[in-house]
Amino acid sequence: MVNPMSPESKPSQKNRIIPVLFENEQIMVFDKPAGLIVIPSPKNEAVTLVSEVNAQYAQGAKFGRLHPCHRLDRDTSGCILFAKGKKNQQMMMDLFKRHQINKTYLAFVQGNVKNQKGEIRGFIPGPDRVKYRTSDKGKFAHSTYRVIQRKKQFTIVEVRPITGRTNQIRIQFSRMGHPLLGDRKFSIAKNYPLKFKRTALHAANLRWKNPADHKTISVKSNLPNDMEVFCASN
Repeated sequence: MVNPMSPESKPSQKNRIIPVLFENEQIMVFDKPAGLIVIPSPKNEAVTLVSEVNAQYAQGAKFGRLHPCHRLDRDTSGCILFAKGKKNQQMMMDLFKRHQINKTYLAFVQGNVKNQKGEIRGFIPGPDRVKYRTSDKGKFAHSTYRVIQRKKQFTIVEVRPITGRTNQIRIQFSRMGHPLLGDRKFSIAKNYPLKFKRTALHAANLRWKNPADHKTISVKSNLPNDMEVFCASN
């Protein structure tokens, strides 16, 4: 792996070194910080996760460029998988499409979730109604969850999205009456007692079988400092 502080992999002046959680010949898994968008939005941001990891780790590399294989929201922190080159990107994206990469998130949700574990199924609208016109209701979304810890005013849940719809976890828990702390898109913040500076969602784990040798790879990201501090103080 290229030394992130070497001259040929110098990061932009505005941002920080993006930590590497795992690397092999095909892919790299990074520990995404909250607040950094993965690819440019219509606002055409100059600094993105794609621009940062390529500046820091792909300069002069034989594979060319690093390409994201899935997305995380700007607010979401944690594990995100990049491929070394387009060929490996297609291979890993195919695994995601076949649901062969398991994703686990940690979320802080408002209130006390009644059941210790459960499944959430239903249709949710996509960001583009034309694109998702498989039914009048949107696309089918399926997640499982289990309660990790119950705090005084919020619940820590581990969530495993079976499908991969945009904003899936945020929409599903909002519909349950337990929106994610800090979510201002799918809930009305003033209706809930606890405030958080961002959506309290963390991509904690990615797990899959390596297509090259069929061995299981499991990559973990620790809870970021802002969520740790909030949990300890509430």
